Amino acid sequence: MEPVRIGVIGGSGLYEMAELKIEERRKLSTPFGEPSDEFIIGSLGGVRAAFLPRHGRGHRIPPTHLNYRANIWGMKMLGVERIIASGACGSFKEELPPGTIVVIDQFIDRTRHRGDTFTGPGLVAHVLFADPICLDLAKTLFESGQTAGANIRMGGTYVCMEGPQFSTRAESKLYKSWGADVIGMTNLAEARLSREAEICYASLALVTDFDCWHESEEDVTIEAVLAVMKQNSAAFKAIIREALPRLAGARACACSEAMKFAVITAADQIPDQVKKDLDLVLGKYFK
Repeated sequence: MEPVRIGVIGGSGLYEMAELKIEERRKLSTPFGEPSDEFIIGSLGGVRAAFLPRHGRGHRIPPTHLNYRANIWGMKMLGVERIIASGACGSFKEELPPGTIVVIDQFIDRTRHRGDTFTGPGLVAHVLFADPICLDLAKTLFESGQTAGANIRMGGTYVCMEGPQFSTRAESKLYKSWGADVIGMTNLAEARLSREAEICYASLALVTDFDCWHESEEDVTIEAVLAVMKQNSAAFKAIIREALPRLAGARACACSEAMKFAVITAADQIPDQVKKDLDLVLGKYFK
């Protein structure tokens, strides 16, 4: 079966991509459980891609309960080499008003309850994560956004909070004082797992509000967020249309060998079941 090289993860407000000429819907089971939904496989501009609604169709799964490992491993099973993710975010800066799209390049972790590594008992690995997104992919998305006429900015720090509640006012002011740009609930676990899966990952933060630090703006309301989501979703899809044809070639980044020197455990001490579960990524290193 022909692999699908590009994956798209749709966040809040993005549960389908009508632009895709759908070939099939594929339900996968992974060593880490069930993904959020079926993978929608199709083509856009002659380029094949797999789309996954992060929260499931109808937005059924909250951030803490997402099976991030299954979602990313499912992409790996399909042959995906690059993942483009979206995520609704609050902004900490006046110059990033609702409707802005930020190409994330850094994260701050404020989560507590998530499975965000494929390793564990029986196998210890320490992957490099100083630059948590693929800069080559991020640059392509930025250039595609400019071509599409989106209000897009290259580079920004994303605070990943646990949720599902929004920030307290004290938390919001603290994160702003750190110099962070946006806040969301999902993208960091995906970035960590994509690195371990040797998949390029880049995240587009779709700004919906100013969080609750902004004293001259009303506090975040679900109604306001949903209104901006519709606008942001259209811009994200326009960027995808521009980006996919530019991503048809081979990768030239280091993401494809991210785990080459990461495994610390001696090969003869790794349980057979662990080797089997992680064969898609690590099998080439154990031969």
